[in-house]
Amino acid sequence: MTVAALNTVEVDYPRGRALGPFSLAIAAGEIVALVGPSGCGKSTAMRLLAGLETPTRGEVARTPGRGETAVVFQAPTLAPWLSARANAALPLELAGVARTEASTRADAALARVGLAGAEAARPAQLSGGMAMRVSLARALVTEPKLLLLDEPFAALDEITRRALADDVLALWAQTRPAIVFVTHNVEEAVYMASRVVVMTQGPGRIAGEVAGVGPLPRTPGFRTTEAFRAQVEAVSGLLARGMAA
Repeated sequence: MTVAALNTVEVDYPRGRALGPFSLAIAAGEIVALVGPSGCGKSTAMRLLAGLETPTRGEVARTPGRGETAVVFQAPTLAPWLSARANAALPLELAGVARTEASTRADAALARVGLAGAEAARPAQLSGGMAMRVSLARALVTEPKLLLLDEPFAALDEITRRALADDVLALWAQTRPAIVFVTHNVEEAVYMASRVVVMTQGPGRIAGEVAGVGPLPRTPGFRTTEAFRAQVEAVSGLLARGMAA
């Protein structure tokens, strides 16, 4: 079943075309990585899927209902005056869920991302990795059918990035939402995705796709396997051709 699709979309801004023509279908439960050069329209495609923007031409199809799509941006975008619990509970409270129930579900979401015991902490008391975990908890608290990740690990160190990649895959295994994430990191894309979509330089179009190999979540040592290295090279080759297109 397709949960979201971009059908021959084009997005024009006053400075010119930012995306398209571009088509992408997202199946239920799959993890798709969008990789491409800066300015190719990856984040624009993400905003279209999130319903935050409308295309100039083409069609966006989304099956998840209200509250069933969640977005995690590059910055955690947490309310600094609220605790981790209150930040995570915010989508539920905005949807009319009683505060007691929202807090209980927020605590459970924070525990899922490894932040049990930090519920009362304010954003200023959290490391960058912990703040991103709160942002993930806030996205997961509504049990979304479509989870959109727009370069969520870009500002983090490599060790934290890898840990959070494994965390996201473990969380995905619990409820299997469809996930679309944007990244500039080819190895991260291959590690996390069941399908890597490579975009050309802007205005972004499809340069090609590389299907994932091996089970998700990843087994220990997957990054050292020949299959992983071969996929990284395949995506890198498509990216080079896309930048020259």
